[in-house]
Amino acid sequence: MPHRPAAGSSPTALADAFSRGHIDVVDLTATLSEATPVLPLPPEMAAIPRFRLEQLAHYDDPAEISLQNAIHTGEHVGTHFDAPRHWWSGRELEDVAAVPARRLVAPAVVLDAVRECQQNPDFLLEVEHILSWQEQHGPLPDGGWLLYRTGWDARSHDQDLFLNADDAGPHTPGLSPECARWLAEETNIAGLGVETVGTDAGQAFRFDPPFPAHRYLLGAGKYGVTQLQNLALLPPTGAVIVVAPLKIAGGSGSPARVLALVAAPAAFG
Repeated sequence: MPHRPAAGSSPTALADAFSRGHIDVVDLTATLSEATPVLPLPPEMAAIPRFRLEQLAHYDDPAEISLQNAIHTGEHVGTHFDAPRHWWSGRELEDVAAVPARRLVAPAVVLDAVRECQQNPDFLLEVEHILSWQEQHGPLPDGGWLLYRTGWDARSHDQDLFLNADDAGPHTPGLSPECARWLAEETNIAGLGVETVGTDAGQAFRFDPPFPAHRYLLGAGKYGVTQLQNLALLPPTGAVIVVAPLKIAGGSGSPARVLALVAAPAAFG
């Protein structure tokens, strides 16, 4: 049984920091609507359904006293969580409901590659980029998240701009196969968070192996979070993120509310 503090016990340091305004909460979640970009898949694959609300009741109608909608969406739409079972390499691992709550609240670091991605939309993060980041900021957090900032959230209001596709397919940044494998096998991160439509690069279907971020990270029991916003508001180190997917039995993923806890400027005043 989880430990429950005794009634009337003194506030914890965390609760006290919140009450004093020493912790800011940054919303990393894109608003979910019918305009949310969705990745089109090849005809031989099942299409990802777009998000849609179906109105069931409205309090302005006769005999109705509530507002109520049905939700129609795919698991991997908008800001969403990828469980290991999402990919064939993790098919024997956790579904969304089985992910321990403790792993959904963890330290996070931000690696900024906005300049590189502005110059090259197909920019790929390599192991050497992460090693260079670690020389300046320290090791990746055990059990924490690597958040990969590309500036792609500025495009999320427009499907075509966000996917950036031409006859060769989407052009969005991601990880090289070597980097994806290294993160999966040589680090103790819980998962990878990105601003793009998925954890893989737009051209990852051409890689060897295809879609390496999905294959290696999910196959290693790690997680993914996509279509994040506001990573520019986070420090390189020191944040804690809360990833809150729906607890769907058998689910391969879920739309999620993702929040970051960071020290407020007042904390240093």
